[in-house]
Amino acid sequence: MKKIHLLILQAFIKPFLVTFFIVMFVLLMLFLFKYIDDLIGKGFQWYVILELLSYQCAVQLAMALPLSMLLSSIMTFGNLGESYELVAIKAAGVSLRKAMTPLFVVVALFSAGSFFFSDYILPVVNLKMGSLLYDVRKKKADFFIKPGVFNSTIPGYSIRAKAKSEDGTSLYDMMIYQHQSGGTADNVTFAKEGYVQNSPDNRYMVLKLIDGVRYEDARVKNAKRYDPRQQFTRFRFKETTTKFDMSSFDMNRTDQDLFKSHHQMLNLKQLRLYSDSNHVYIDSLQQVNALEAKRYINLYSSYFQNGKPPASKANIHLDDIATKEQYRMALNNALNQARQVKDLAVNKQMEYAPYKEKDIRYDIEWHRKFTLAVSCLLLFGIGAPLGAIIRKGGLGLPVVMAIIFFLIYHVIATLAEKAAKDASLTPMWGMWMAIIVLTPLAIFLTYKSTTDSKLFDADQYKLKAEALWKRIVAFFNRKKKTDYSKG
Repeated sequence: MKKIHLLILQAFIKPFLVTFFIVMFVLLMLFLFKYIDDLIGKGFQWYVILELLSYQCAVQLAMALPLSMLLSSIMTFGNLGESYELVAIKAAGVSLRKAMTPLFVVVALFSAGSFFFSDYILPVVNLKMGSLLYDVRKKKADFFIKPGVFNSTIPGYSIRAKAKSEDGTSLYDMMIYQHQSGGTADNVTFAKEGYVQNSPDNRYMVLKLIDGVRYEDARVKNAKRYDPRQQFTRFRFKETTTKFDMSSFDMNRTDQDLFKSHHQMLNLKQLRLYSDSNHVYIDSLQQVNALEAKRYINLYSSYFQNGKPPASKANIHLDDIATKEQYRMALNNALNQARQVKDLAVNKQMEYAPYKEKDIRYDIEWHRKFTLAVSCLLLFGIGAPLGAIIRKGGLGLPVVMAIIFFLIYHVIATLAEKAAKDASLTPMWGMWMAIIVLTPLAIFLTYKSTTDSKLFDADQYKLKAEALWKRIVAFFNRKKKTDYSKG
């Protein structure tokens, strides 16, 4: 038994590591494709990109681990079945269930580790990842001159060059608009050539202009009357230097405490605390709404029941209604009162909705901590017997089957979670729906694998279909002969 267990463990570990790194690489590529516009052209240091990718690896563990479990288990038992090692194990008197026992222990340890990871480590990673990604997306792109196009990334300036050198340090036929005091340009500079270089501390961009002219608006900004003596001033120069402050292009790190209350940045204890506080506020809001609604109902029903009108003198007692005009006034008054009650209900609903949505998010995140661990067990329970049934190794059929079953799981989980966020399902049903739906499939495949059923044998299904067709034809022939004999 020890040799069999060691054989199966060795056959499982290598495909698991290979598939895990492949899946993680694919998920990282998808992340880079999604945020490629926010990363390119901003001059990030290599360690910033590496930090972002390391955080993303931890975040994608929730999808990479179950998928690699499914794929590696199919490949492992597919290889063992294709090389007839499973047949040899069964011939030695060891059932498939006993042979899979060490793998169940290993997968259970992975599942327990994923639970503690999602509860203690993942919230911290989400916090750091969220704050870093926010700063990355907020950072401006590096100053870049495109020929013939105005660049307005430097605050207060719009710069255009008709042409530039290949290295980008020499600019030709330049036009610079300076509009620091408002939306209109106060100063305009033209130059035939310009040379760009950075200051020693890289906080300023130094632009050396050659052979140009500068127009300055010398009019008094707050003058009440137009003075014809105050006109534009023109300066011609052979050479001048202008410094541009580049501090707005630096990436400023945001305080992480601003993101701490987000539901993805909380562990189970914090989720319970925030959820209880949110419930207290929702309950108090509901009590206030109920009291106000009751007050309005009592106020406007007392008029009709006891003849005691509310504070408004526009109300008319029913016994005093004698003319059509009084009847119309009474209806208008009742309609206005109904509109007031409706507007009150709408306003209270708008105040109540954000807290209810927050409560749903807290419950969804609470259940997510457990579904990651259970999904590893579930997909292993599907992949291991499935590999023993199909008996095909390599990266062909096992990859196809793994993608099919993982897509089924992922689509069900995504749709159910979306329904839970929209309050169409409860958070518990929304987060556990995929596991509830696929658990009978895992039990069915496990039963079929232990009974040596050829579930994907086309010849077997063909023989069964032919036998069923012969039975149907024989049944109709007997019925035809019976009807003929009666006739």
